[in-house]
Amino acid sequence: MTQQDTHETTTPHHRSFFRPAIALVRNTWRKLTSMRTALVLLFLLALAAVPGALLPQRNLNVGKVNTYIAARGALGQWMDKIELFDVFSSSWFTAIYVLLFVSLIGCLIPRLAEHLRALRSTPVRAPRNLSRLPHHHAAQELTADSTAAVERVRAALPRWRLAVRTTDDGTTELSAEKGYLREAGNLLFHFSLLGLLVTIAIGKLFGYEGSVIVIADGGPGFCNTSPAVYDSFKTGNATDGTGLEPFCIRVNDFAADYLDNGQASMFTSNISYQEGATDEGQWNNYQLKVNSPLRIGGERVYLTGHGYAPQFTVTFPDGQTRTESLQFRPDDATTFLSSGALRFDPPGGTYGSVEERRTNQIAVEGLFAPTAAFNGNLLTSAFPDMRDPAVAIDIYKGDTGLDTGIPQSIFSLNTEMINQGRLTKQARVNLRPGESSILPDGTRVTFDGAKEFANLQVSHDPAQIWVLVFAITMITGLITSLVIKRRRIWVRITSTTSDPGQVSLIELGGLARTDHAGWGAEFDIVHRRIWQPEEPARREERHDDQ
Repeated sequence: MTQQDTHETTTPHHRSFFRPAIALVRNTWRKLTSMRTALVLLFLLALAAVPGALLPQRNLNVGKVNTYIAARGALGQWMDKIELFDVFSSSWFTAIYVLLFVSLIGCLIPRLAEHLRALRSTPVRAPRNLSRLPHHHAAQELTADSTAAVERVRAALPRWRLAVRTTDDGTTELSAEKGYLREAGNLLFHFSLLGLLVTIAIGKLFGYEGSVIVIADGGPGFCNTSPAVYDSFKTGNATDGTGLEPFCIRVNDFAADYLDNGQASMFTSNISYQEGATDEGQWNNYQLKVNSPLRIGGERVYLTGHGYAPQFTVTFPDGQTRTESLQFRPDDATTFLSSGALRFDPPGGTYGSVEERRTNQIAVEGLFAPTAAFNGNLLTSAFPDMRDPAVAIDIYKGDTGLDTGIPQSIFSLNTEMINQGRLTKQARVNLRPGESSILPDGTRVTFDGAKEFANLQVSHDPAQIWVLVFAITMITGLITSLVIKRRRIWVRITSTTSDPGQVSLIELGGLARTDHAGWGAEFDIVHRRIWQPEEPARREERHDDQ
């Protein structure tokens, strides 16, 4: 068998192998890039985001996720395996997001090309039978030659795209079309939607968000130099937390306005800030309010909440003191009854050895009420504003764990240390500002009062302005596509006498390419203008849809 014979016998086999594969790829691409598929994917994206709103997410609160999984055993482990606690970075959410991008791009590019071709093309020829169109005016005589009749029709159709054609039998046909902005608005809406999805993705990739508690009225403030200064910090997948915009903030005061039922109506905080992370910069003042962020470069600083930081002074037997204030966690969002813990390390020289100093540390754990209400010895809070503050605390002595290097909660003591006897309870007391409790060894614990703290959130989103731009253009495109109608008018002019053009028959037909509701009135106006050219423009006709 020759080489040519071999080629001829194998080519059909190759064709039969590749043809179904090519057809499968082509059909899959057509289905993926259809508008129906894009709408389905958009719905799936919204549906896939529901678990991220209902379930705790690992990038926001790891401890809450671990508690949730532990409480549900095997079910929690299974939920973790399918990434329900990492929804927005999961493989299946990313797959839907990418497929939606591909679908929108593959759907919109051909539609854009088709629209550009339609803008360059002339209006289509008149149908053979105009009487079958939704709007039709039978032929009427007009005393004018064909040239004058054409000009009459042109004057009746201002701002319409016109094309004049003459058929073989001498009949003149005018094709007029209007409403191209409808498709332009539709395309603008969908391209803006695509741009909105892209910019949101860019913001999630290259943005970051941190939350930090800053004590007001003399607190140390914070500087945006490292993720370590934040209480919680999350970054996008393409951001490692370095290269932050340097600035420093001090909270001078905090004020909350409350209704009579204790509901907060407004939070206000006067802050000082400087750009750069050194004391050499100039401090500027700014009044921070809810939904009124401070903008520094590409960063936005929001006031998201507040609470109280009780202050205690511990006077050790040798007279040396330690004073510390630390934020307590609001356990009741209505009355701001808060809980927390503080740990005090004796000053140097108070005790002879390191071991002795370690076993004489002081810990305070308990409740703080901004407006105290007692039921016997039980403390609760009657109002969220700080009108009559008080604390109900347990005072411990022993090893608080400050020297172990092990991370501890700032809101509670380590129960294992208490159970092991390394921390022993010395007293349980209720104190108001200025009151003290004296321990058996002479150590005095004084409640000095409380300061308010502000919860600040620093957000960086490099695509935020583009999210706003695309949202505005998306709404503009949607309104344009809903308001404007695409419609066509055809006019057929036929001479009726042997002397061409002295009397002409004019027949009109109209068609709205989309919904023709409300289009009949404009069609009748055009008809009247042809026979009554001196009639002024009617207010009903719309010229905003070229």
